[in-house]
Amino acid sequence: MNMSVVILISVVIAFGITAALGFVIIPWLRKLKFGQTILDIGPSWHKSKQGTPNMGGLMFIIGIVISVIVSAGIFVAQGESLETDFSAMVKNRENILVAASVLLAVGCGIVGFLDDFIKIRFKRNKGLSAKQKSIGQMLITIAYVAVLWISHNTVWYVPFIGTINFEQNLLTAVIFWILSIIIIYGCVNSVNLTDGIDGLCSSVTATVAICFIAIAFFQQFAGLGILSGALLGGVCGFLCWNWNPAKTFMGDTGSLFLGGFVAALGYCIKCPVLLLPIGIIYVCETMSDIIQIGYFKLTHGKRIFKMAPIHHHFEMCGWKEKKICVVFSIVNAIGCAIAYALIYFGSEF
Repeated sequence: MNMSVVILISVVIAFGITAALGFVIIPWLRKLKFGQTILDIGPSWHKSKQGTPNMGGLMFIIGIVISVIVSAGIFVAQGESLETDFSAMVKNRENILVAASVLLAVGCGIVGFLDDFIKIRFKRNKGLSAKQKSIGQMLITIAYVAVLWISHNTVWYVPFIGTINFEQNLLTAVIFWILSIIIIYGCVNSVNLTDGIDGLCSSVTATVAICFIAIAFFQQFAGLGILSGALLGGVCGFLCWNWNPAKTFMGDTGSLFLGGFVAALGYCIKCPVLLLPIGIIYVCETMSDIIQIGYFKLTHGKRIFKMAPIHHHFEMCGWKEKKICVVFSIVNAIGCAIAYALIYFGSEF
């Protein structure tokens, strides 16, 4: 079985399960009255979304996890390897990386689930406190980085420069741990911020998944291809229910899961710094929020954007949600193309 076939299988399985689960999970969430609470500080027209079933991210979490397990199982059963030739030096290094990717995403999803459940169960705008959520994410991130370190997944590739092995000495080890925690924690929360309007996080993440599939072919990394294919199928299946007007929202359950998954894919390609162009929209959403808050404090009440994160700014400017999704996805696709070019041409150095 070649890599193209197994990636296609992962896409189809994740899409089919996720889309089909909408017929089961959405009515179940309605029955439990797990509806979204709309904040008063948001755009006034979002009030019409009040009560839309939340925690729909459970649909693609189930779909993606099953897809990865089944697709990888089929591929390995055919006598194929999930790993690249690069991994031959340390047996099962990349197998561990693939498994850890799913566990990081699920762990982040559990934190999001607790946050959503508390909000909905007690009918309030806040679930876990910021401190509680941060501690949960940090513990999961540290556990993931520990797995990377123990399994010797500590070599990064930097386009046009070469490879960096962080196991050289104590200083490089400290740098690896600090950078990894910042990158993963930042990525998870950046993806979370992008989930603010119907279909935005899913459509942007679809372009991210396609980029990682392309890189998987270039690196001949079947494990990465399966993970990326499952991600693409899952978010596309969810878009069947989340495209404007949305029948369900992914909630923090889904957005934190996606954040963890995307961060892990950055480590699968041995180049997490490329998450910046690959997820350029995630970066813009986060920076707009930071700039808005900082400027507001410095000027004692003035704002740069009409509202932050930046997708709400364009909403306030009159853009429809569908237009924002399309434009933001195109911009992110350009960032993905730049990242792929860096991998493709930079690898010759």
